[in-house]
Formats: sequence, C-alpha cells, structure tokens
Amino acid sequence: MQNTQWSATSENLDQDCHNWSGGVRFRPSRVAVPSSEEDVAALVRTAARQGRTIRPIGSAHTSSELFVTDDILVSQANLRGMREYDARHHRATVGSGSELTHLSKELQAAGLTLSNFGDVATQTVGGAIGTGTHGSGRELYNLSMMLVGGRLVTAKGEIRTFHVEEEPDFVRALRVSFGTLGILTWATLQLEPLHDLHRQEWCLAFEPCMEALERLAQENRNFDFYWYPRSDEVKLRCINPPGEEKDYGAFARLAKDEIGLPHEVIPQHSDLPYRFEEMEYSLPAEAGPACLRKLRARLRERWRRLVGWRLLYRYIKGDDTWLSEAYGRDSVSISLHQNASLPYWDFFLDLEPIFREHSGRPHWAKKHSLRAAELRPLYPMWDPFLALRQEMDPEGRFLTPYLRGLLGC
Repeated sequence: MQNTQWSATSENLDQDCHNWSGGVRFRPSRVAVPSSEEDVAALVRTAARQGRTIRPIGSAHTSSELFVTDDILVSQANLRGMREYDARHHRATVGSGSELTHLSKELQAAGLTLSNFGDVATQTVGGAIGTGTHGSGRELYNLSMMLVGGRLVTAKGEIRTFHVEEEPDFVRALRVSFGTLGILTWATLQLEPLHDLHRQEWCLAFEPCMEALERLAQENRNFDFYWYPRSDEVKLRCINPPGEEKDYGAFARLAKDEIGLPHEVIPQHSDLPYRFEEMEYSLPAEAGPACLRKLRARLRERWRRLVGWRLLYRYIKGDDTWLSEAYGRDSVSISLHQNASLPYWDFFLDLEPIFREHSGRPHWAKKHSLRAAELRPLYPMWDPFLALRQEMDPEGRFLTPYLRGLLGC
C-alpha cells in the first residue's frame, strides 16, 4: 500500500504505521488487509461482537490524524480496479482502494477520465472522496462530487447499496464523511469522455498576478498559482482544452508547455521526493485576495527566513455536500507548506487566525487546530450530519479519539 509500512497481501500485527510525510505515527493493535467486500463486512461484524473500533485507510496521503487508531486498521489496498463501466453515461464502478494514478490508466482504456485531479494522484478513490480532495478550476467541483452511487459496509457489518438518484441526502452526507458512516467498498463515479489538456505555466511578479487574477480565473479551465515567499514571484498554472488556451506573454514568461491526458498533465507532484506538512483553508471566493495579502504580509514579516516553501492558491466550485469545504459557496483554497523535517506548528498556528478571519474552513486531511465547537458554526448541515452518523453508527464503531474531538460525539 502506497506510503505505508505494511503489505497489501497479508495481515501484520504490532507494527508502527505512518502517514505520507512521516509526521503522524501510531501503532494499531491489528492491521487487516481484506481481499473482498465480504471480508470487510466480516471484520466489522467481528469488531462489533468484541466491542472494538475499526478504521479504514487508503494511501495515507494526509497530514491529519483521521485514520489514527490503536485498534483495528483496515487497508483497502485489495479493493481496487474497475468493476464495470457505462460509456454512454460516462460512469464507472471502481474499488474504493484504487489509487487515482493506476485507475486513470484503466479508465483511459475505456475512453473515460476523471474530471479533475489534485497535485498528487496517489490518493485512493475512497480517501479522495471521503476527505474532499480537490484540484483547481472555477467551474470544477472537488472530487467527492464524482460519487453517484456504490456500496458500503455499515457498522452492523451489512452491505448497503446506494444511488444518488434514490437517496440524494444520504449521498450528500456520505461524500465527505471520512469513513464515519461506513466503509466504502465500491464507488460509482460520474466521469468525462477521455480528452487531452494543454498545460502552460507562466512566471511573473506578485502584483501583476493579483491585478489580472479575476481574468485569469475566468479564462482557464484549471487555474491556480504558487507564490514563493523568498522571491515574491508567482507561477501561474493554466490548463485548457487544446486550442482554447490564452497567451499571457505580454506580462509573464512561459516556463512550461505540454499537452497530454488529464492524469498526465494535471497531477505533477505524485512522486515528489520531498516530504512536507500542510495546512489548508477554503474561503468564500471573494475573500481570497484579501486573505492572501494578509498571509503574505505576515509570512514576509515573521517567517521568510524560516519557511521557503511556496503557498498554493486554488479554486473550487460550490457544492451541496454537507461537510464539504465548498458547501454552499464558490471557494478559494490557500495552502501553507513546510518541510516535514523542520518545525511547522508555530508557523501554521500563527497564520491560522488569518484564515479564520476570512470565514475559512479547514481541509479535513490537512493540519489545523479546530475541533467541534469551532467547526459546527462553519457548516450549516453539521447537526443533520451528526444525527445521520449517530443513526448509522450508534456504538461509534468507526470513531477514534481524534474523530470524537473533531465531531463532538
């Protein structure tokens, strides 16, 4: 399984586990690697009889403690691959443990593709959906919105089938629920016909970028940018269907130009050798520029000597997923990074209040300090989600101490 220390073909006991960066380490009492959906259901039933908790894990590409447990950890590494597809309606049913990089090659053979990716594509389908992983694009949703149906194992160890057309509210809650409503085994995804994209990267100074920001966001299918604190320069990343790209040579320098399939040109850092810790908040899109300027001023004033990692500014289309960062509002996400081998918490905690001043919601899979009392006012569907979670898992089979503090249950 990607970025972990256990095998995908056997069960291992008494071992240390860690996330992608190495910053989260823990020792579950058992690591189970089921070979089928029925095996997952049997594991949950056994856990219920024994009064134990059970947590699913994908590729562990997260900075948070969502999967940390001292009880049963369930790898989804063997629940992968495309089960079936519908070329007419651009849908496919895939294993929740499928890594996006590998799955994309299977979808390619079927003439299909995901609509978007993040910078990294080693996440599993279940992990990406469950935490609201996203790429960037003013008219592009986060990846959880791909989920339109599938199967999951409930806290009773039963296998439940669901479809968005039949249970829209359940799917809206399930899409970003980080494994607290059940263990997703098969996911039916809404996809796109396979197509090429043209990626261009442009370098320029900070102020010219901000002056053109609204136009840049409108003119490109995918658009985001890095700001580099030590040089005060910006790198624009613009991705469009071939023939629809714009020429920004009048105010920026072209640094990269390539055409390929979406999974080839959007995610560029899946094999990044440098490990880092990350804090990310999503804000109402209109608050993005002001928040960025405050973060930039604070970082240059206090942290420029200690933090050389770039800051990432992205766009997410508003959605109706109950615990989505972008619930009910078109959003901008801003990510802070620091080398995993260096101190990072003081840096993150110093800048976190600026995010909160601008109505920020933290990314569930990244570092943040918020717990239920602070999170509840940020999500209009918080209470309905908790009520559904209680109904689905009254014994807290899928909860951990971290999740109890996060959700207040």
